[in-house]
Amino acid sequence: MRLIPRLLPLPLCIAAALPAQAGNDMPQNWALCPVGDAVPAFADFPRAPEGLNIDPLGKAAGQAAGDDKHAPTDIEGDHLGGTDANPVFQGNVTMRRGSQFMGADQLTFDKAEGRYKAEGSVRFQANGLRLRAASAEGDQNSDTHTMQDLQYQLLSRRGNGKADSLSLAGQEGSLRGATYSTCPPQARHWELDARRIDIDNQTGWARAYGARLHVGKVPVLYFPFFMFPTDDRRRTGLLLPSVSNSSRNGLDWAQPIYLNLAPNYDATLTPRLMSSRGALLGGQFRYLQESGRGTLNAWWMPHDRLRDRYRGSMDFKGVQDISEHWQARADLAWISDPRYLEDFSSSLDGLARATTFSNLGLYGIGEGWTAGVTADHWQLADYTLDRSVLPYDRLPRAFLHWQRNAGMALTYGVDAEAVRFQHPVYAAGSRFDAKPWISSPLQGDAWFVRPTLAWRYTSYVLDPALAQSLGSGKTPSRAQSIFSLDSGLFFDREIRVKGHDYLQSIEPRLFYLNVPYVDQSGMPVFDTQPLTFSWEQLFRDNRYSGGDRQADANQLTLAVSTRMIRQSDGFERFSASIGQIRYFRESLVRLPGEPITDKGNSAWVVDANYAPTDRWTIGASYQRDPKFKRTDLASLRARYLFPDDGIVNINYRYRRAQLEQVDFSFLYPINPRWSVVGREYYSLRDRKTLEGVAGVQWDSCCVAVRLVARRYVQNRAGQLGNTLMFEIELKGLGSAGQDIQTTLRRSILGYNRDDLYLVPPQTATGQPSKPAPANANP
Repeated sequence: MRLIPRLLPLPLCIAAALPAQAGNDMPQNWALCPVGDAVPAFADFPRAPEGLNIDPLGKAAGQAAGDDKHAPTDIEGDHLGGTDANPVFQGNVTMRRGSQFMGADQLTFDKAEGRYKAEGSVRFQANGLRLRAASAEGDQNSDTHTMQDLQYQLLSRRGNGKADSLSLAGQEGSLRGATYSTCPPQARHWELDARRIDIDNQTGWARAYGARLHVGKVPVLYFPFFMFPTDDRRRTGLLLPSVSNSSRNGLDWAQPIYLNLAPNYDATLTPRLMSSRGALLGGQFRYLQESGRGTLNAWWMPHDRLRDRYRGSMDFKGVQDISEHWQARADLAWISDPRYLEDFSSSLDGLARATTFSNLGLYGIGEGWTAGVTADHWQLADYTLDRSVLPYDRLPRAFLHWQRNAGMALTYGVDAEAVRFQHPVYAAGSRFDAKPWISSPLQGDAWFVRPTLAWRYTSYVLDPALAQSLGSGKTPSRAQSIFSLDSGLFFDREIRVKGHDYLQSIEPRLFYLNVPYVDQSGMPVFDTQPLTFSWEQLFRDNRYSGGDRQADANQLTLAVSTRMIRQSDGFERFSASIGQIRYFRESLVRLPGEPITDKGNSAWVVDANYAPTDRWTIGASYQRDPKFKRTDLASLRARYLFPDDGIVNINYRYRRAQLEQVDFSFLYPINPRWSVVGREYYSLRDRKTLEGVAGVQWDSCCVAVRLVARRYVQNRAGQLGNTLMFEIELKGLGSAGQDIQTTLRRSILGYNRDDLYLVPPQTATGQPSKPAPANANP
């Protein structure tokens, strides 16, 4: 009996008609659902014979659904009556055919005609579906079946419902009086019902007549007729629209249209209408090959009434394997005007970007080497600035990092780069930068010493206008030796605190750097900036990014770190680091307008993290300049994790002459169903709220409702905008309203608990867990 291939899609197809909003990859929460199913498991469902693996959905491993047609039919019961041609089985009757199971109080079977009739507590399970029916009958020879008054439970996903009758004939079927919901029968918060559903499994399409969506007992949507898929095959069609309203855009409606072009590529067109601004068309094209993949996004607006001009954007991200060692990568972006990101973004991320960046390159990697040839371009994305602030384009750039080990105590290599710089305003030129080096790393179980000697050579070929302005000729150059000695010790001991065993370590570290002075005042500045002073800067051989400046130095870094690790599970209870640079002489190399680094000491760099419990995490970072007796940087952070769900984040950030901010956010569960969310991101320096969020959430087994008010900076002038967002999610069916979860996920770190594991942890020394390669170029 081939019932299941047509039964399973019937309830699922209705759910597929209203898909959840795209881009929200948060898992649905079914924790509040009852443990039991709407149709409980059958006690007489067959166990897998020895040597045969049958999964919980009732299908033998490696067996296709179509194999049941050729499988033998086995029928058992407590009593056997009737005749040989028409046996009647009574009492605990079971009928098995391949992966299918049917149970009943009585079953009559006509051997000659292949007909059956099951009555009394009919039970059926196979391939992801379990159901009960009042009666069932069918003809296996003609492959026709009918069932009456049935209740079903999906096994591969949540979902259950009822139907008055089911009629099947080959690849076509009809379900009458059907319902579907992911809610338990005793708490039907939402339910779909349809007068009739006709299915054609050969084409994978179904037609529904008189379908209604009920929320509680109130019908909210009615579909006289619609078509929907009955399986997982991709199909061209409409996706769920996005609807919102704001003071800037007015009523904002976007209707995605999915185009299934081929098995390995597809597209989505999204017409969008903003009542206050006009219409635009967006699109996305995706492709996937064995050797590469890519995604192209584009938006075009012929006339935006907000700016009285056309608007548009494009971005493409893709990779393509060329060979075993080489790969092509592209990250391209274009916007029509410098106000585009501000006008089409509702977050601080869009307002904070002053430029867009495009990069195209060929990258190689092998044993002991990395190399590449790239080209990049910057575009202005801040209308308050002009093109003179844009970084130089590198068209093209070639780089190489190569190293070899010569025995156990000697390593040597070279880092090299050749770049042609261009700029829309300024004259530019070309630069060649090479840094051969040799190192002798020595280490033991509790110590390490790494002396390194390098020689850095940099030369230019400048455009005449730039050479004249610098007064250094067309081909300035420099050559410098660089010597560093990095050393450290590791001390550890076992201690016991409050009944737990810990490993405590103390790790002193010394880093000496000596670079002779070379006059570089006649050299251009293409891509070089001072690096932000931090813990990592204590152990670098240059305080600048890029190759236009190599700082002279005669300095010693003294630092020490400690950490306490719980031995039972590796949990880091406490870590702290402190360090400072001692300058033995002034550093004379500098960028235009940058002060000389005086003899003396750098700022103290302090970082500490403490977890008083497994739920509390407290951290602090601090930089204090002893010469000017001032605080350069201060940061305090705390996080508390509620059991199961919920979080509180508290942050304070201060950087001298730049910012002073507090950021408080939380997800607080009042009880398993109700929770409140909020955020206050406030600039103490500007006395202004950067983002405020306040809302309430209600959750049940199958329905979630969210209501959130948001206040945020909506343009570079600092004007604040307000919005009230509402979303109702019918779990397993779809959602209506704005995508509030994405907004909360961005505003409240830990709203989705798994996001916390995406934040890279720091080691006890405060350095990144994965250090940057030697040739890293910011």
